[in-house]
Amino acid sequence: MLRRIAFSFVLLLALHCLTSAQASRHFTFHYGFTVKDVPAGERLRIWFPAAHSDEYQLVRVVSAKGDLPLKKTRESRFGNEIYFAEASKAKAGDLHFEVIYDVVRHEHLTLGLSRPRLQNASLDKKDSLLYLGADKLVPITGVPADLAAQVTAGKDSQLTKARAIYDYVFANMSYDKSGTGWGHGDVLYACNAKKGNCTDFHSLFIAMARSQDIPARFEIGFSVPADKSSGEIAGYHCWAEFFNPQNGWVPVDISEAWKHPEKKDYFFGGHDADRIQFSMGRDLKLNPAQQGEPLNYLVYPYAELDGKEFSKVSLAFSFDDVDSPGGQTATQGSN
Repeated sequence: MLRRIAFSFVLLLALHCLTSAQASRHFTFHYGFTVKDVPAGERLRIWFPAAHSDEYQLVRVVSAKGDLPLKKTRESRFGNEIYFAEASKAKAGDLHFEVIYDVVRHEHLTLGLSRPRLQNASLDKKDSLLYLGADKLVPITGVPADLAAQVTAGKDSQLTKARAIYDYVFANMSYDKSGTGWGHGDVLYACNAKKGNCTDFHSLFIAMARSQDIPARFEIGFSVPADKSSGEIAGYHCWAEFFNPQNGWVPVDISEAWKHPEKKDYFFGGHDADRIQFSMGRDLKLNPAQQGEPLNYLVYPYAELDGKEFSKVSLAFSFDDVDSPGGQTATQGSN
């Protein structure tokens, strides 16, 4: 037991030393929303994601409040933390909720670092099934598999195959939110339309990678503008990681690379500190389970009224930088 504790401490110390040498950003994040025009007397249930600490972000809840009591839960498939609230007989009117987080986010760099390469790293059976399998809108056969086979032909490693897929998505997708169909992470839509937002970019990357037996996962949260110290945040941002035995989980952000092509190489193997992650995965069954279909992804609140989705929800997200000890906030990358 003592050896295990000592090993854990040394590992955490090593990770701290690694991340402290990279850029970081300290900010408060306000996650607020209002469930509007709730009719009286019906059962109302509300779920929304809870930000969590991990290797690249330290998260502290400053306050969590709502017009209904909040309960913390966790879904079992990916381990996402969730806030849940319910009323067996709702009162008429609007319900307000807000969680304020204090966040220190570290830059995530994997490739090109002067650190020892991993030897024979592998995923357990559960993670292999999760990150190599298909999702409802992310098939790993058919069109994306055919594309992946073409663009990775002649590549002799997972890393070079992943880079070829990254380059394909970068070159063939446009960041374009016009029309309909974008934003769902529908891989077949992305293949046909060749446009969309971050969800569509990274769903295509994940589908193509998995078809080549490269584990890949979907992560979602919010970008924090690099050129501002406070302000409102209009919507979510998502990104991806793929697993390589010699490097572990390797970050990619193709939609940010598309917006900032001078950083194309950086975003293959790097995530900047200008973000906060809330959840991961697709096709989510919440806890307690919703009565509707599994959620495509979880970043905004989800509500059910009498067992049916209730969409009258207005959002209010914002951030404020917290000065670092030196009086400045260190950042890298941009929204």
